[in-house]
Amino acid sequence: MRIVFGIKPALLALIISASAFTLTETNDKYFEILKNIELFTNVYKELNANYVDEIDPGKLMRTGIDAMMGSLDPFTNYISEADIEGYRFSTEGRYHGIGAVSEKIGDYVTITELYKDQPADKAGLRPGDQIVAVDGRDARNKSMEELNEVMRGFPGSKVVLKIRRPGAPGDFDVTLVRADVDVLNVPYYGMVSDSVGYIYLSTFTPDAAKNVENALRELKTQQPALRGVIIDLRNNGGGLLHEAVNLCNIFIPREKVVVSTRGKIKERDMVYRTTSAPFDTIIPLAILINKRSASASEIVSGVMQDYDRGVLIGQRSYGKGLVQNTMEVGYNARVKVTTSKYYIPSGRCIQSVEYENGEPVEIPDARRAQFRTEAGRLVLDGGGVKPDIVLPPPYQEGIVKTLVDEHMIFDYVTNWVLRHPGIDSVDRFKFTDFTDFDSWLRGRQFVYDSESEKILKKVKTELASEGVQAADELAALQARIDFAQRTELQSHREIITDLIEKEIAGRYYYQRGKVQIGLRNDREVREAISILSDLDRYQGVLSAGATN
Repeated sequence: MRIVFGIKPALLALIISASAFTLTETNDKYFEILKNIELFTNVYKELNANYVDEIDPGKLMRTGIDAMMGSLDPFTNYISEADIEGYRFSTEGRYHGIGAVSEKIGDYVTITELYKDQPADKAGLRPGDQIVAVDGRDARNKSMEELNEVMRGFPGSKVVLKIRRPGAPGDFDVTLVRADVDVLNVPYYGMVSDSVGYIYLSTFTPDAAKNVENALRELKTQQPALRGVIIDLRNNGGGLLHEAVNLCNIFIPREKVVVSTRGKIKERDMVYRTTSAPFDTIIPLAILINKRSASASEIVSGVMQDYDRGVLIGQRSYGKGLVQNTMEVGYNARVKVTTSKYYIPSGRCIQSVEYENGEPVEIPDARRAQFRTEAGRLVLDGGGVKPDIVLPPPYQEGIVKTLVDEHMIFDYVTNWVLRHPGIDSVDRFKFTDFTDFDSWLRGRQFVYDSESEKILKKVKTELASEGVQAADELAALQARIDFAQRTELQSHREIITDLIEKEIAGRYYYQRGKVQIGLRNDREVREAISILSDLDRYQGVLSAGATN
């Protein structure tokens, strides 16, 4: 048979056919891109020229861009020029601004937390202060995004806020000088028992790993007989990948695989390994995670689990195993695009595969792929990292969630602080006036609709529509539900008191105080202390079901 350049004719024809198909497919794709860009531009032009009302071009285009991004995963986003400072804060732990956390409560954006020694703190602002105007512009019903556009700016520039403070006779102006705000990523560490240390890491910003190592070094100096360390990653939404790798390197040897990234462009796939001598490969670890532990937090906790290096305690993590790269798109705006996925040493991906309203959906274990840790323990992929010891969250629903969501505890503490200029040290402070909180709620006419209340309201509506008379029976049910709701408040007294204490401590001692006071009533910390104090149990968890 005649051979052309060593290739059989049939095979050559197949290659040529495949190449032509690929070329055609590529051309078709480019044609679709150009066609749809032209369509989008034409629709925009017609709307701008003919729509009955005036159109804000920037707002209309942002709506279109956000809708386009919304059809993809929740982490592929457009970052406008106004959003850049918030993006810098989430990735770098610093931004140009006033150094305060705010939230829209009612008609106004309200300061909810201050960073110690930052501009807002130095200017005397307090949690509970409402921002009613910025540089003379009315802030009523403005969103957080709208206020951020004028609140953040270059270091050294000034911003004038008109503040409405609970208990103050009238509104007043505060002039702040913006600064390069730097937020501590290890706001607290210390001993939580005679032999167990605790380190809270709030975010993976620059030097996160170094600060954790320094904290561990100091704990060892304070307590030479240190028997174990708790690394608290709860509510830690992640940050810089290299800080996650460096943090793992504190506890596992050099040249160990930490995480790999795989995407559509194979040339960009990466494997990240530890590069330095570890600080301590022996000390027992307990890592705390919850459903708000994401990304870098999940890498660290998953790596510790895959190498059987520590016991995970808490609730399943968020499930963000996606890698984003940020590209400049002009006019100081950027687009953050998911380009690959994270895979941890066992080979599993922590990414949730289903979302609803931007939040991950629970996936049954039966649908998760199985993998093995280094010691042979069974672990599952998809939908976050499952702890070795699963504890129920402190609250998910019911009256406590309603109190938090409706800012009742926050508002009560704002009122409480007006009557208490200071508190004892965090170690000694205890909130003992629950009756006062109960009375305050009644004064605010706080209404909590339990599931029973919602069902009863529906029944009342249905009976009325059908003309059924049951007033006495419904009144009796209402009375029983009202009594049950009052009882529910008392039955959750311990956790509500804990939330009040944390909020109060945060007002006087900032984030450090809030973390510190929360430790004494923290069920997950108590569980971690228990397992780190019992080496046999600790080793038992790390070898449970192992096949090696």
